[in-house]
Amino acid sequence: MSTGVRLIRNDQLAPVEYAYAAATDAPLRSIWVAGACPLDASGRTVAVGDYAGQTEQVMRNLVTALEGAGAALTDVVKTTVYVVSTRQADLVAAWEVYRDHMGAHDVPSTLLGVTVLGYTDQLVEVEAVAVLPGER
Repeated sequence: MSTGVRLIRNDQLAPVEYAYAAATDAPLRSIWVAGACPLDASGRTVAVGDYAGQTEQVMRNLVTALEGAGAALTDVVKTTVYVVSTRQADLVAAWEVYRDHMGAHDVPSTLLGVTVLGYTDQLVEVEAVAVLPGER
């Protein structure tokens, strides 16, 4: 499937685990996904206290949200990963799970440590922007 997303790398910048930019060509259908949270189907926060466990649920929920819009992770052009922590090790724990789900589609992403997120016991949230070729 052609996604319409072209990841751009730059050998003049430090080597990192993600593309520095992503490009798309018109016409495109854009999809903005609300932050995926570590909630189960009944709205309860899962894996309390576990950064990796919460990120697993977040990524499953992100995939489901994208599918509802007719998209997949390979259609994503940018993500933001929020982690409730001041410890870099906690951010890395979430990032590693996120990266496993994204695979070779290493889109531009921002990883942030934040003080609090919206749900009780929530440690991780991932928001995404995706594009699909053409109109629906």
